[in-house]
Amino acid sequence: MKLFCLSGHPNLPCLVLKFKSVTVMLDCSLDLTSTFNFLPLPLVHSTRLAKLPSWVPKDTDANDVETLKALKRELKECAGRVFVDSPPEVSIPEDGLLDLSTVDVILVSSFQCILALPYITEYTGFNGMIYATEPTAQMGRQMMEELVQYTERVPRTNTASKWKEHDVFKTLPAQLREGLNPASLRLCYGLHDVNSALSKVQLVGYAQKLDVFGALQIMPLSSGYCIGSCNWVIRSHYEKISYISSSSVLTTHPQPMDQGLLQNTDVLVLTGLTQSPTANPDSMLSEFCSHLAVTVKNGGNVLVPCYPSGVVYDLFECLAAFLDNSGLMQLPVYFVSPMADSSLAYSNIFAEWLCQSKQSKVYLPEAPFVHEELKTISRLKVFPSVHGDFSSEFKTPCVVFAGHPTLRFGDAVHFMEMWGQSKANTVIFVEPDVPYLEALAPFQPLAMKAVHCPIDTRLSFQQANKIITDLKPLHVVLPETYITPPPSLPQRSDLVLEADPPPTTFQRGEVLSLPIKRMYEKIEITPELASSLVPSEIRQGIAVASVTGVLEAKDNNYVLQTVPKQPTAGPGQKRKREDNVDFAPPKPHVWGAVQVEQFVQDLEKNGVTDVKVEDTPSGHIIHLQSEDTLIQIEDGSTHIFCEGNEELRIKLRNILLKCLSRF
Repeated sequence: MKLFCLSGHPNLPCLVLKFKSVTVMLDCSLDLTSTFNFLPLPLVHSTRLAKLPSWVPKDTDANDVETLKALKRELKECAGRVFVDSPPEVSIPEDGLLDLSTVDVILVSSFQCILALPYITEYTGFNGMIYATEPTAQMGRQMMEELVQYTERVPRTNTASKWKEHDVFKTLPAQLREGLNPASLRLCYGLHDVNSALSKVQLVGYAQKLDVFGALQIMPLSSGYCIGSCNWVIRSHYEKISYISSSSVLTTHPQPMDQGLLQNTDVLVLTGLTQSPTANPDSMLSEFCSHLAVTVKNGGNVLVPCYPSGVVYDLFECLAAFLDNSGLMQLPVYFVSPMADSSLAYSNIFAEWLCQSKQSKVYLPEAPFVHEELKTISRLKVFPSVHGDFSSEFKTPCVVFAGHPTLRFGDAVHFMEMWGQSKANTVIFVEPDVPYLEALAPFQPLAMKAVHCPIDTRLSFQQANKIITDLKPLHVVLPETYITPPPSLPQRSDLVLEADPPPTTFQRGEVLSLPIKRMYEKIEITPELASSLVPSEIRQGIAVASVTGVLEAKDNNYVLQTVPKQPTAGPGQKRKREDNVDFAPPKPHVWGAVQVEQFVQDLEKNGVTDVKVEDTPSGHIIHLQSEDTLIQIEDGSTHIFCEGNEELRIKLRNILLKCLSRF
């Protein structure tokens, strides 16, 4: 069993498991951290960005006019940092570690772990199966379509490429080179790729058992993190692998985490723990509301860069209650995203994927989420972009939820440019996977306040350690970063994962041989063959039977069938001697211990009379003096020494076999 790691981010996993000749991809996440090396795509022309000075490496050959010209156009400097002035590019999973066209199955855990799917299904020759829950597929579509629209509505005629050349790249500042592999960078896919990739997805439900080529059975279980998110159990007849990714034991809007069927697994693969181990989600929500209230009461505006799905549903619910209690019910709240309307609509029709309290509202009938009511009474106003009707409805002070959290594309870039130079305004980062200082870098110097309130409900290290203890896996496999404290908190030895035996770790580009070996395979016996068996009782309560048949292997299933009848030769035809091999009757199996007295009597009956028996510490030695032959009988073995007399050896062997039981 081998495990390939194709991603370098523990919360954006992409793993490939090879087991029983089946290749299974576990998630296909897209790493957007590479976009932080690029300048933002503003919706309208930005004079500030246009005036940024060019940057050229000091070691560049002054006589190489073409390279100098290209780098001046591609590299810009802002507040001491160098950025690439080109449409942002994303980092795809490692594609040189194995042939991705050989992947048989892709299992998707959540809508955040599906964004790289078009790169795999459309550009690698992939022809396998993809399994995901319906909310994961629909919300994944929304995330992908939003990404496509953000990048396509600000078209750029030129794409930077000179800076990626090896001789140039090695001269770039360390901050730009760190953790970046130019070969893995790609421009965003198009809408056609999204539709084609998602058309291949097969929808599944929780606890639904799925067969993969007869070799494996897979089953999704609720992970408790977001709507439709799941963990996966992969099992054969005698082995079991559990994959836990982005799970939560907190009480939020999704169905709670199902741990029952994850127990007693041979290998537990664990990814997607909290990105903010010291930040409690409840306290972060309180802090979010507090900073928001202070800002709007002082006449400022609040920008919340966010995804169109996920934690934003809880934020709307929390914010509505807070504004009611704070006397700010008239505060305008805007949700600006091309997918905002469809995201809110879908969240209300996925009732069966929600927690029990949300499900019960459907039968009242009420909408599961409060944002539906907020939309109805116009306390939450939804717009696809800042163009069109938004300008006529827009009032300040206000709160704006807009994408993209990276601040490299989307309507959030427009608000950063518009509000960034006023100290009265605040930008609040709530998405835990976004390093907010990196996101803000191209907007420096910044006058508006920046607040980091990461709301991450995924498993903490303490919760994950408890789950490992409760599930009792034989082996644990996890990202290498989970066995050492975070770099920002090196003294926190409690922020690590532990297991007994010590966990096996992986990082991007590694191939692991997992410590599990297949020892057994299940074989079925046909009723005809089973009815022909004649068991022999070897001791009380235990009977054995000799089984001889033809093993048929088809679709990874094994069936033992009766031996075909020996064909008869036609008139005047001779049967070939070698044909008899496949149809030879089975030889009987002997068992038991040789009774020496009975053996001696049988020898005398067959004319062997001059017999002398000698006891030894390990058994008996029978000496046939007239034949100059020794028979050595020990526990589990019998040896006949007859000095090359083959006729006598066969005679003694046959007498000996009659003294043993057979089946």
